[in-house]
Amino acid sequence: MLGWRLIVSVILIPLLFGLFYFDQSAGVGAPFLLGLCCLLIIRGSWELTHMLTVRNLTPAYPAVCLLSLLICIAAWFPFMNMSFFTTQGNPQTLSLAFMAVAYAVAVLLIFLKAAIRFQEPGQSMETIGAEILSVSYLGFLLTMTAQLRWVAGSETGYLALGSLIISAKMGDIGGYTFGRLWGKTKLVPRLSPGKTRVGGIGALFGAALGAFLWLQFTPSLFNSAWAAPEWYWSILFGVVIGLVGLVGDLCESLIKRDVGKKDSAELLPGFGGLLDLLDSPLYAGPVAFLMWKLLPLITVVN
Repeated sequence: MLGWRLIVSVILIPLLFGLFYFDQSAGVGAPFLLGLCCLLIIRGSWELTHMLTVRNLTPAYPAVCLLSLLICIAAWFPFMNMSFFTTQGNPQTLSLAFMAVAYAVAVLLIFLKAAIRFQEPGQSMETIGAEILSVSYLGFLLTMTAQLRWVAGSETGYLALGSLIISAKMGDIGGYTFGRLWGKTKLVPRLSPGKTRVGGIGALFGAALGAFLWLQFTPSLFNSAWAAPEWYWSILFGVVIGLVGLVGDLCESLIKRDVGKKDSAELLPGFGGLLDLLDSPLYAGPVAFLMWKLLPLITVVN
């Protein structure tokens, strides 16, 4: 299983970065990334609503999917109309505002739908909670993660988004490898019996290594005026992403364990469903965005 995981990772990551290459060439509107995010929302909404359809929870897939797409497309709108919105202010600031408003509207529509369909007590609040959770997890977190495409300006490209993906997935690989080879003491046995303390250390090590390699050797490929940051900023970024990604993995395990599922779906052997692949990057995405705003992760060559 370890070998299979490594093989799939070696195949999927280059394919993803190939898509990013073509999207970079397509301009600041990032149409290929938008298409990818929409596909992830469509599939992920199905997985999450299917998982949460237990007990008194009856989240509606069409509502969750459409409202999550609304948030994503609303956030993209300023970048699809750059010539107009650059005269109104910073496009990313406007994008974040559009995303926040769309999320608020989505929550209001979920409540409105429940109010219109109300029949008797005891059948509404659980479903409202499940739908808000689903829209937050897929629509909001995924769109927030995609904001890394423009976090340091329209020319940032996939340097920032790549740093998150490489760090988070290297953390997953490091955690799984260390845990399988040397792990004995369980990390959170009731929630995720397969995770060990040594695996947690491996996750931090793998994420730090991935961030260091990415941020030390790729900035000049995106812009000839950019150079690597100080090595300790790269390591700090990777360790934080590895830690937050590990927490994200545990949080997705919480959802699965509470509804009695081992995987979110049967999409890829050894990985589970799409949500099992996205758990750490989704959870770490907003943190990565904040760190790119706060840390000097790009050095500008004079």
